[in-house]
Amino acid sequence: MDNTKGKTIDELKVGQSACFTKTVSEADVYNYIGVSGDFNPAHINEEFAKKTRFKERIAHGMISAGFISSVLGTQLPGPGTIYLNQDLKFTHPVHFGDTITATCTVEELFPDTNRVILSTVCENQHGQTVIEGRALVLAPLPD
Repeated sequence: MDNTKGKTIDELKVGQSACFTKTVSEADVYNYIGVSGDFNPAHINEEFAKKTRFKERIAHGMISAGFISSVLGTQLPGPGTIYLNQDLKFTHPVHFGDTITATCTVEELFPDTNRVILSTVCENQHGQTVIEGRALVLAPLPD
């Protein structure tokens, strides 16, 4: 399989899906802080976090949202995809050690504009949805 070329609009079908799974570690959270500059104490200060509704530190929601980007850019449609828009609804916290699976499913195809709408869902190891939304992308162009 050629991992340098994604699926063109003609190769995509409604209902097609792909997934990415990763366990979110404390190192992931600190690496994200280094990249984003988001030092919210809910992610790094245990004493502060104990006073929040979650009672413990939680991972940044955008870490899990990044897993959606992984699916879109590497699998479906894959390399060459241009991310245009994403709506996200954060529905459940992600705790350190949670294993998150991001699933993207083709909902609509617009061949005239080379655009694709995909449903985007992230679930934890207990089957709880932590993020739901929709993405709009430009599919890779044919050679």
